Amino acid sequence: MTSEQVFRAALAFVILLFLPIGVYFRRKAAATGERISHKDEGYLFATVLRLCGVLLWISVLAYLIRPASIAWAAMPLPEFLRWCGIALAISGSGLMYWTLRNLGGNLTDTVVTRSNATLVTNGPYRWVRHPFYFTAALTMAAVTLLSANACIGICSALVMTLLVVRTPKEEQRLIDKFGQAYVDYSAKTGRFFPRLRPKVLS
Repeated sequence: MTSEQVFRAALAFVILLFLPIGVYFRRKAAATGERISHKDEGYLFATVLRLCGVLLWISVLAYLIRPASIAWAAMPLPEFLRWCGIALAISGSGLMYWTLRNLGGNLTDTVVTRSNATLVTNGPYRWVRHPFYFTAALTMAAVTLLSANACIGICSALVMTLLVVRTPKEEQRLIDKFGQAYVDYSAKTGRFFPRLRPKVLS
């Protein structure tokens, strides 16, 4: 087995590590049967975000199934750096499980909050308002390192950029839902990284 085949096998392992966690908690959150609209997110924005996600998946599958088809975007990364992808993936999978377990039925794939949503401030949400996005960034970084492919890296960067751009609108919906409680919570936590000092509200 060549080193590239080893990295492809490692990437397949990463996908098998994450997929069951994501599918389980998404199905659990959707079990209420509540229909979630993408209108507030903006249909154009939602379409672009999901197209970037599809392109990312196509690129990853191409690397796994027909690596020659995406070899034009290969990056000359040192092997030790590529193996760092495994460490990121393992830590990311634990963080994803912890995040989604605490988020529970609040999980959606858009900015809309569920009608029975609760304000989650425990688990990783004790320090960060959007740990799921941090986890997504870790996962995409892991996939990019393991594949050493610029196409996968660019698609990952586009997805994360769009999620970051969407976050203020998502937080406004949470303020609309939870009011001052969310404002106070935001003052004590960081958006994507823990806040070193609590924000002073005027």
